[in-house]
Amino acid sequence: MAYNQHLADRINRCLTDKNVNFYEKKMFGGLCFMVEDKMCVGIIKNELMARIGTEKYAEALTKKGCKEMTFKGRPMKGYVYLDDDALDLDADLEYWIQKALDFNPFAKSSKKSVNSILKNK
Repeated sequence: MAYNQHLADRINRCLTDKNVNFYEKKMFGGLCFMVEDKMCVGIIKNELMARIGTEKYAEALTKKGCKEMTFKGRPMKGYVYLDDDALDLDADLEYWIQKALDFNPFAKSSKKSVNSILKNK
């Protein structure tokens, strides 16, 4: 499954401009940007996935182009999908990336769970 390379380049540039230590990891048929060994943001097809936490979740869902993330038919609280309407301008993309970066220090490391998911594929 392909992912939006232009969006990946924009995310990479934003994280680099913010001097964030990150690495890219292909998973779930897309691309994730890992910060401190935790999923921070990613791309699945043409949508940005952002891990923003449960405190900001309900408010985020009221924003244009934002919807809940589901995995195997179940909602994943604290994760949102963002479409082109939410990411049109670089400032829009930076807003959502910053939300994910703000939550990242509080996120649990997904290293163990990500590895178990990848083994089961």
